[in-house]
Amino acid sequence: MIYKNSIFNINEHHFILQKTCIEFAGKELTNQASIIDSTSSYPKTQITKMGQMGLMSVFIPEYDNGSGFDTKAYVMALKEISQACASCGVIMSVNNSLYCDPILKHGSKELKKIFLHPFTKGNKIGCFALSEPGNGSDAAAANTKATLLNNNYILNGTKAWVTNGYEANATIIFATTNKKLKHHGISAFLIPIPYKGLTLGKKENKLGIKGSSTCNIMLDNCTIPKTFLLGQEGDGFKIAMQTLDGGRIGIASQAIGIAQAAFNAAVKYSIERKAFNTTISKFQLIQQKIADMAVKIESAKLLTMQAASLKDANQKFIKEAAMAKLYASETSSFVTHQAMQIFGGNGYIKDFPMERYFRDARITEIYEGTSEIQRLVIANQILKTF
Repeated sequence: MIYKNSIFNINEHHFILQKTCIEFAGKELTNQASIIDSTSSYPKTQITKMGQMGLMSVFIPEYDNGSGFDTKAYVMALKEISQACASCGVIMSVNNSLYCDPILKHGSKELKKIFLHPFTKGNKIGCFALSEPGNGSDAAAANTKATLLNNNYILNGTKAWVTNGYEANATIIFATTNKKLKHHGISAFLIPIPYKGLTLGKKENKLGIKGSSTCNIMLDNCTIPKTFLLGQEGDGFKIAMQTLDGGRIGIASQAIGIAQAAFNAAVKYSIERKAFNTTISKFQLIQQKIADMAVKIESAKLLTMQAASLKDANQKFIKEAAMAKLYASETSSFVTHQAMQIFGGNGYIKDFPMERYFRDARITEIYEGTSEIQRLVIANQILKTF
């Protein structure tokens, strides 16, 4: 269990949700995770069940067809799901943080009926298309264009690194509507999938998180009604940045889950594995690794819950979310590396899940803002206060 006896006002409902996720993960995810990884297959059955449990819309209000929990509940649930299957974790994270949340905040009643309410129970999922092949971390350098003609927008361009692209039933697309205004000229649009003029690129063959597809989205004179604009024209960059701020809490939770899985496996292995006529858990160097891993995981949990608590209280959380994402993702890479050292050669083969944890952890330092970007965000937020 995490966060018990917490200072973050965790209540009985949080713990019930957490316990439910632990039980579900043990029955439905743990034994399937290696199959999902080895076959690069989308876990449709598991995601559908997660939707029925309310996990695909954790903090969406009940009046908008969501589960009505808060961000703290989201952190606790996502950690448990990711601990069992990181692919299911990121699918859950994208649908909650990157797709449903911005529509909740910026969508009209009409848009919510089409693009939010059917996406809260796992039967449909959404995706988020911000990055482009040439702009990397520079989200403001969007080359995808949207031209208003009569009552339609015509979109042309290519979006890259779209998580859930092949399984998604709709996407949020960011495109430039006024190049002269630079990032103030970026707008956000909602497009169903499939849709005329929208084409999916090849599925990327990734190092980890293989149960979630990643692809490009190509737009060739993709004509959508003006009513599919999310927010106001020119709001796109603001919507994207606000969305990523919240999304970083989700990725931090996923990273913690992966780290916790590796840590638990390594501690158990150290107690069982014998060398030099004793269990390796009695070696001081192994104990040092266990201690270092435990401290980092607990620190990451506290940073992440702090960011979630601030978000729930409608307080500014940009710096705290970036800190949580930075520290949790780097902790995940550190812990999986150290855990693999404890496993030795057995950690390098697919008979044990350690190598999967190691591969899955790496992306958490890259997507939704690299570690380098998180450091820039943190520094900028600090410098503003002086």
